[in-house]
Amino acid sequence: MTAKETPIIEFKGVDLSFGDTHVLDHIDLEIDAGKFYTLLGPSGSGKSTILKLISGQLTADSGDILFEGQRINNMPAEKRRVNTVFQNYALFPNMNVFDNVAFGPKLKGWPKAKIKAQVEHMLDLVKLGAYANREISELSGGQQQRVAIARALANDPEVLLLDEPLSALDYKLRKAMQHELRQIQKELGITFIFITHDQEEALAMSDWIFVMNDGVIQQNGTPEDIYDEPINHFVADFIGESNIIKGIMKSDYVVHFDGKDFENVDAGMRPNERVEVVLRPEDLDLTTVEQGKLVVTIEDQSFRGDFYEIAAIDDDGNHWQIQVTNPGKIGERVGLTFDPEDIHIMRYDESEDDFDARLDSYDDEGDHNAD
Repeated sequence: MTAKETPIIEFKGVDLSFGDTHVLDHIDLEIDAGKFYTLLGPSGSGKSTILKLISGQLTADSGDILFEGQRINNMPAEKRRVNTVFQNYALFPNMNVFDNVAFGPKLKGWPKAKIKAQVEHMLDLVKLGAYANREISELSGGQQQRVAIARALANDPEVLLLDEPLSALDYKLRKAMQHELRQIQKELGITFIFITHDQEEALAMSDWIFVMNDGVIQQNGTPEDIYDEPINHFVADFIGESNIIKGIMKSDYVVHFDGKDFENVDAGMRPNERVEVVLRPEDLDLTTVEQGKLVVTIEDQSFRGDFYEIAAIDDDGNHWQIQVTNPGKIGERVGLTFDPEDIHIMRYDESEDDFDARLDSYDDEGDHNAD
């Protein structure tokens, strides 16, 4: 069994406040080398602050920030082996494309031949090899963004920080750049840390996602983990569309909601513990009232291209969102069907750490009672 490699970046109990505002609350995280990470959350959640702590633009009030195992809390920004691509690109308008990309290597005193080779390689990487002599004002927004990426990569950073660099692009260009950024990261094999508030973007691009809110990491995991097993109400509501219903976990694999008991695949809670139940709209199918596990009345319906989005209400007043390929009729009573695997049980208004600690306490109580 091999020992775990040292993370390239690690936060240990990092806190930061601006005056009376607590911006980060005891942040613990690990970033491994060579992966694409995303910090995902609404404005003001603390994600950009984490990026600034990594780059050296801010200093933590307490806790440790490690780079390859070495504490860097007070290391000057210019000595950190990271570079940042900003939302506004921050290009030099008085320099052409080549000189913008060459700026960092020139500051480092690289030989001219090495600078030329590096700039050409980076421009080819972002598909701007023929644009070296163009002025920045002659480029589109998407091309300027590519120049900013090439300029940051030209310094050979070990970590590239991307602070919402796609937010100013139109939808089609943004989708194309998501793919290109992922390909660049795979080709270079360096660590990318990407910031966005766009859930679809995070799910499409990332190896690992940290979901943030109010200065706290609410949940972290693979895109599949985050989407399929949200840990609390905030994550379920923020990541995609969700039907969230209050329920009771009667026993392992049996949850009660909407007046009925349902089989599911979750376990580990106390009998009759309060929970929240998540059913994604795309996991629900329409059927007859007689065959439905639940019965609802269709209130509204809209065509979304590849599916119909239906709004419905059940007899207990719970509202349901449903995404299906075949339409219903407004005012019609229909049944809803779903599989046990589609039912996701969430911690009731708890963070990931709170829930794990509570389950550990159950185990401790069991051990104590056994003694």
